[in-house]
Amino acid sequence: MLSFKWRHFEKEIILLNVRWYLAYPLSYRNLEEIAEERGYHVDHSTLNRWVITYAPKLEKEFHKKKRPVCGRWRMDETYIKVKGEWKYFYRAVDKEGNTIDFLLTAKRDMKAAKRFFKKAIKRNGLPELVNIDKSGSNKAALKSINKENSEAPKVDPIVIRQCKYLNNIIEQDHRNIKRITRPMLGFKNFYSAQKTLAGIELMKMIKKGQMIGGDGLSPAGQFYSLAA
Repeated sequence: MLSFKWRHFEKEIILLNVRWYLAYPLSYRNLEEIAEERGYHVDHSTLNRWVITYAPKLEKEFHKKKRPVCGRWRMDETYIKVKGEWKYFYRAVDKEGNTIDFLLTAKRDMKAAKRFFKKAIKRNGLPELVNIDKSGSNKAALKSINKENSEAPKVDPIVIRQCKYLNNIIEQDHRNIKRITRPMLGFKNFYSAQKTLAGIELMKMIKKGQMIGGDGLSPAGQFYSLAA
């Protein structure tokens, strides 16, 4: 259960503003204006602290209730601006379009790709097949994981496929994330970027119907239930 102790606002107001920011293309200034219209004042810096504090905690709760994903993955990376510089956001979906995992990194190389795959496998299990683009670093990362797994009994190697048009589904999914981050005009630091992106991905997974026990609840209802 999430703690809202010592907060100057009620839990419902905090969660409402956090959800709005993560679900819609809004800036903190936009949210500040909306709050004024609803009869309460909250500074944009306070809204920022709420999102950074609660978004990753809610995403962690969600993963306890996340539906299993398909074993055939589509993996790609996109760009996110942090402190005026482009960073790399690794993401993967299954063939049905369900989100598998994500990772923001400072570099785009074999080590970064391997970190992403390790995180995704730890949370979702070993995939049967991963489709990637022509990136040599992504292929090298998967080969390294296969080599490590070859020493374990009864573990089949991950099939590596490099077919660009099959990654259309993940490239389209990137656009949904960019639509939310565009009004933010770039993140001020890496830490806040990581925490905020976790919350944005959380809202997308909820809207995709990836939460167990969410049947009958609206996306907003599912989001609030994570803090119950």
